[in-house]
Amino acid sequence: MDNRETQNSEKPKLSDPKEQSRNLRKLMLKKHFAEALRENNMLPLTATPIESMQINVGTVCNMTCAHCHVGAGPDRTESMPDKVVDRVIDIFKTSSIPNFDITGGAPELHPRFREIVRSVSLPGRKVIHRCNLTAIMTKPLRDIPDLLAEHKVEIAASLPCYEPIDNDKQRGDGAFDIAIQAIRHLNGLGYGKENSGLTLNLVYNPNGFFLPGNEAGLQAKYKQELKDHFGIAFNNLFALTNIPIGRFLDSLIKEGRLDEYMTLLVNAFNPDTIAPLMCRNMVSISWDGNLYDCDFNQMLDLKVAGTAPQTVFDWDTERLEQRAVVIGEHCYGCTAGAGSSCGGQTV
Repeated sequence: MDNRETQNSEKPKLSDPKEQSRNLRKLMLKKHFAEALRENNMLPLTATPIESMQINVGTVCNMTCAHCHVGAGPDRTESMPDKVVDRVIDIFKTSSIPNFDITGGAPELHPRFREIVRSVSLPGRKVIHRCNLTAIMTKPLRDIPDLLAEHKVEIAASLPCYEPIDNDKQRGDGAFDIAIQAIRHLNGLGYGKENSGLTLNLVYNPNGFFLPGNEAGLQAKYKQELKDHFGIAFNNLFALTNIPIGRFLDSLIKEGRLDEYMTLLVNAFNPDTIAPLMCRNMVSISWDGNLYDCDFNQMLDLKVAGTAPQTVFDWDTERLEQRAVVIGEHCYGCTAGAGSSCGGQTV
């Protein structure tokens, strides 16, 4: 493949985070998320020991996916500066946080991606790379799979559907074929194969205004379809709910279906999903070094509570683990049905 961009023909523009927050706050829900937590004796929602440091190295991407909550694309320019990169690496190396999670944009487009991977690949720690499967097939990045394999980096790769047409509706024409090529290449390195020590997880999200189906059932279907039709393998499937922020929120508003979708989420609220919410055991770091409870709060510019450190430059693990988590109506997305997190369904 050459170095062309893989993207939708139409570039959906992303509304301002503050505007998105206002749109969610003014919803006339039958029960606000804070009330749902109060009824289950979970208000305030409090943090637990930090299990994952997730860094968003920027919004630059070779794709413009319709469902992207980050609003990433080739026209974005935000990129984590050196001083933040250096500070993040230092925090992780001097901490006992077990997981380092790299996201974007397409993280591998960051100029220091390779250095970050090498620096945080420490004994007994896990490094996760969130991958769109197309960037690694461009000429400047063809060395990335070997780098990931060398350091046993776990890959979480977006593949919204095993059907080419449905996949390309979200990700752009031709994206599915390139993703299949990428998985074949990763399989050749050992990713997705039993006992290789190289984990390749795929990520599913609905192509529409509905909740994902049963994760185990979807995983079995994905494995069979991808094996039978393309001869490829992977380890686990993560089924994610589309959270009403970013381009997905804009599309809900454009289609006049925001109230309908939020009603779906509220009606599917599951109290059992509250305890394992990922915002409780992670810290999300934006490209400019600000701290958030999760990647979704980051996209709405809802920083960690004011009593906690606000940036990587005043990082304090103890204080962060004592913080109250900032919540909003979008949190219904992670607590609907079987729950949703960066690692798939939670209950």
